[in-house]
Amino acid sequence: MSPQQPYDEVAEEYAANFSDSLSKYPLERGLLASFAELAKEVGGPVADVGCGPGHVTAYLSGLGLDAFGVDVSSGMIAVARARNPELRFEVGSMAALDVADGSLSGILSRYSIIHTAPEDVPATLAEFRRVLAPGGCALISFPGTDDDSSLTVSYDHKVYTAYRWWPDHFSALLHEAGLEEVGRLVERPVPEAPRQFPVVNLFARREA
Repeated sequence: MSPQQPYDEVAEEYAANFSDSLSKYPLERGLLASFAELAKEVGGPVADVGCGPGHVTAYLSGLGLDAFGVDVSSGMIAVARARNPELRFEVGSMAALDVADGSLSGILSRYSIIHTAPEDVPATLAEFRRVLAPGGCALISFPGTDDDSSLTVSYDHKVYTAYRWWPDHFSALLHEAGLEEVGRLVERPVPEAPRQFPVVNLFARREA
């Protein structure tokens, strides 16, 4: 089973619970502003892959980007279209994007690659490189591990099995796919956070 059906079933609930989540995270808003600036230097559309109900796609549009969303869940896409009728949302897989080679200035994967099985991540990153223009950037966020003896760790996500990554290992996979890390931010959990593990945000670029 893929994440499609589980996310279809919770699309409305998910949107109700998380569509204003950026208001609580100033660091993430700063990351998205940096992502927008880097993408504008290249020029062209950006894809929010695993866009869910579309709130981050709309935020990127508000930053002046030509942003569109892609999600495997048709339920999520229906919610995104209803909430943001002026924006483009498509049902699709981040591992097989329906866009031309080198056509995107940026790819945002905000906690969406977490459901990709570790053995399938290299092919997904290669797809990111394929669609990015030279100099295009990717911002990929995922839960991390603090122990380099555990390169990937699965955990019981509320919707579908998800994976945590050792940041340096993920960065090495980016390099192998032809994307070079240019920066990272690791967010440490506050004491009251429900999950006590770090969140890793990696910026990577396709060489110009």
